[in-house]
Amino acid sequence: MREAAPTNEAVPILMYHAVAARPNDATRALSVAPEAFAEQMALLGDRGMTPLTTAALAARWRSGAPLPGRPVLITFDDGYEGVHRHALPVLAEHGFPATLFVSTGWLRGDHDMGGGLDTMLDWKQVRDLADAGVEIGGHSHTHPQLDQLDDARLRRELTLCRDIVAGELGALPVSFAYPYGYSDRRVRQAVREAGFAQALAVGNALAQRRQGPYALRRVTVRRSTAIDEFARLVEGRSIARTFARDRVLTKGYAMVRRTRQLRRKAIRDRV
Repeated sequence: MREAAPTNEAVPILMYHAVAARPNDATRALSVAPEAFAEQMALLGDRGMTPLTTAALAARWRSGAPLPGRPVLITFDDGYEGVHRHALPVLAEHGFPATLFVSTGWLRGDHDMGGGLDTMLDWKQVRDLADAGVEIGGHSHTHPQLDQLDDARLRRELTLCRDIVAGELGALPVSFAYPYGYSDRRVRQAVREAGFAQALAVGNALAQRRQGPYALRRVTVRRSTAIDEFARLVEGRSIARTFARDRVLTKGYAMVRRTRQLRRKAIRDRV
């Protein structure tokens, strides 16, 4: 079946991680080369697409306001230094807004707990990005699988992330992205209670209003994403075929993780 092109009710949300010329082994697959990122942003401009921040998209859907023509979201997870070094100049050249979701315990500075997979941003660079029109959202404190945490640690991951971003930038973050894309009803409720107004998953599908503000889907951009494939993704074509293997693996791993959750719950109930 042929997939429909995106409309005002189906928006491509692009998920990036590192933008790096020489990524390490841990980030290579989910990084993009600076030249590839520049080519991808040029394609968005050439096709007349209108980038929005996560907050702007959610606000329009919440209010029922119309979206601009050919909307698209550019998002980055984790907080790698290359977003400032390589992506920001390209975004500025095109006048594109974007959203960066930061794991606050991975960023360099007073809150650094280690664990970052490559060179991470520091807070001055995060402030530079915010000043340039990049929305800064939350991505937890230490990047765990949130649905595997007990309630107390889940709340701490969310509130610590929220409070550190607010303290460093002077404004509470309103958007969130689930580490690894994992969430369940309990996690989504906790994200809402922590004050985030919307949250992004992965799903490798176009985002639609009917998904709800706490389960909006994104499409993954990888180092292996060629420009013709990128063009199909932003046009909403061949997404199911492109990510077919990912979906099979995700479903299998979801069953494993659900079994682990039930086992841990049974152990806690016996204690």
